[in-house]
Amino acid sequence: MSLQPAATPIATVDGQPINLATVDDAVARVVAAAKQAQDFTLFTFNLDHVVKRRRDEDFRSAYRRATFVTADGAPIVRLARRQGARLDRTTGADLVLPVCTAAAQHAIPLHLFGSTEESLAKARSRLQSRFPRLDIRGAESPRQKFDPHSEDAAAAGTRIARSGARICLVALGAPKQEVFADRMMARGYGIGYLCVGAALDFISGEQQRAPRALQASGLEWFWRLAANPRRLALRYGRCAGVLADLAVLEPLRRRVPVRALNRSGL
Repeated sequence: MSLQPAATPIATVDGQPINLATVDDAVARVVAAAKQAQDFTLFTFNLDHVVKRRRDEDFRSAYRRATFVTADGAPIVRLARRQGARLDRTTGADLVLPVCTAAAQHAIPLHLFGSTEESLAKARSRLQSRFPRLDIRGAESPRQKFDPHSEDAAAAGTRIARSGARICLVALGAPKQEVFADRMMARGYGIGYLCVGAALDFISGEQQRAPRALQASGLEWFWRLAANPRRLALRYGRCAGVLADLAVLEPLRRRVPVRALNRSGL
């Protein structure tokens, strides 16, 4: 087993390199690494992750070691494009079906990890129906208060490895899924861990994704907020604050030496 080297960054937002530009680029990289049984992680970087990275050292560390990172969310895409990067918004939900298509074509076995038992069973059934040649080696929903540092997490990682899967779709939500993926990558099982958030719930029908028009216009967040205001209002409020910070400071960070910024208190 070998560690897949990180791709060359095409943009950096809040100090985080982004190195995958499109869904096609991501799928090609994932397939190439999985066919060689390389260890890798793929994270989709959005404003919520910016907020959580600033507060959570484990999350920051996982991101520092991430093999592949996409731009997830219109604000991240716009900030990256300001740097001259040519890239598209690429979410976990955007990746699952193309990855499954490629995995079926190339006989790459998968494992599903996360969500709830009911949703996971539905997602597995629907994926299997849509891709008859897709080799899903296992599907596991951990307990609700799953700790990625626990013995349960280590045991789950061992089960995933024993299944023979080369790709694991991890649907635990941030930052649990990224921390779990990072810890399992370090074990050298020869598996790629794709952190896909609510993607499996979209496939199962347990959650409804925003209409394509809202996705394309960068307003998917509004759809999600309207569907779950109590849970998401504070999150999106924090994201708005971070976006204001990034919009002002990102250009300065690229133009002014770090020491000068530190002296000025930025």
